[in-house]
Amino acid sequence: MDAVRRYDILDTPPDGAFDRVAAMAARLFKVPVASVTIVDEDRIWFKAAHGLEGVSEIGREPGLCGSAILADETLVIPDTLTDPVAFNNGLVTGPMAVRFYAAAPIITGDGHRLGTVNILDTKPRLITEDDTATLADLAAIVLDELEMRLAALNALRVEQERRREQEEARQRAERDKSAIEAFASTLQRTLLPPALPVVPGLELACHYATASPQNVGGDFYDVFPLDGKRWAFFLGDVCGKGPEAAALTSLTRYTLRAAALIDPDPDVVLTSLNTALLLDPAIGSRFCTAVFGVLEPHEKEGFTVTVATGGHPPAYHLRDSGAVEAVQPRGGMLIGAIDGAHFASHSIHLAPGEGLLLYTDGLTEARTLGGEMIGEEGLTRFLAARTGPVSAAAVIEDTVDLINATPHGAGDDVALLALSVPLTGTADGLTATATAHTIAPADEMSESRP
Repeated sequence: MDAVRRYDILDTPPDGAFDRVAAMAARLFKVPVASVTIVDEDRIWFKAAHGLEGVSEIGREPGLCGSAILADETLVIPDTLTDPVAFNNGLVTGPMAVRFYAAAPIITGDGHRLGTVNILDTKPRLITEDDTATLADLAAIVLDELEMRLAALNALRVEQERRREQEEARQRAERDKSAIEAFASTLQRTLLPPALPVVPGLELACHYATASPQNVGGDFYDVFPLDGKRWAFFLGDVCGKGPEAAALTSLTRYTLRAAALIDPDPDVVLTSLNTALLLDPAIGSRFCTAVFGVLEPHEKEGFTVTVATGGHPPAYHLRDSGAVEAVQPRGGMLIGAIDGAHFASHSIHLAPGEGLLLYTDGLTEARTLGGEMIGEEGLTRFLAARTGPVSAAAVIEDTVDLINATPHGAGDDVALLALSVPLTGTADGLTATATAHTIAPADEMSESRP
């Protein structure tokens, strides 16, 4: 019975190969009825039946097939009326009046008998040894068909299992990807300020986008108060991506904040960061670039901005006339690369209608349709084409549009921070505005206007 179940043949639809075996048996032996049967626990099931219209199964006991299945050799009953088992069988005593019966068992390679190939006649007859051998050959053909069918079924099952495993693997990968993206997004948010502060008399805007939602970016920025009048800001880029970059970003942000509260001089702050990175063995050979600045209300209007850079691309001073000036003090070296690195600062007056743009190199390394990088020259031309009073929010929006206009967008993380002094307001209380344009690692855009 285990062998029968293994071949998974019971109650399957008609099959031309088995039907042809039954028809061939009837034609070869010139008998009216021939069949291919499988013996189940309590029934004889007909896989193919020639001359038995409408018959699909019969009871197993007592039965001719039930007897034939017990022998390894072909069973031949020349005259059923003289056979002690067959004489009272329903096929013999019933309307069919079977007088001759022969059956060859269908034997598997490991010796199990699955069923029989049968021939029946309504009159007694004898068959030769060659005839019994032919009937056994037909039973062997049936077994070959069953083996081929089983092999096809097994191959199909293997393929289905392979596809199932692939689908499960795909689903696991999707779940893992979603989990990684969610983790990266959450971690990224902890490395960025939740919102830009409101600085009286100043408009702020920012943008942040990672190159991959699975990786934590290494770019960072922040704006925070120093005392009742002065504010500090910074923007930078650490070497690498992923958890190691996140650790370096966290150390960098908190070191810059702590150092600025002790001594806000931009040169001193970057020097303190350089020392901290070199002293931390977990950082290894990693380094970063950064721009650090201090905002202080100007004696007339606007702000005095003092900026120091450490290996970072220049910031841009934007004027309402369209003039663009690079702000890059000479001598700013990579931060955390060598002991005794030198940093220099430079001060500018940010007047009403003017602004300052800071960015990471993901912006200038974005490639145009011709495959060339935007570069500092391309960015300068783009910024110089803007006219009228400078708005930090408009500068960020236009710069993001510039990135989006490139065929593949930015190939690296991008952080943007813009500051501008509105034309409206009074000397002692200008309109305070902060705008954040942030693309999280999941590529979702959000905007807040405190």
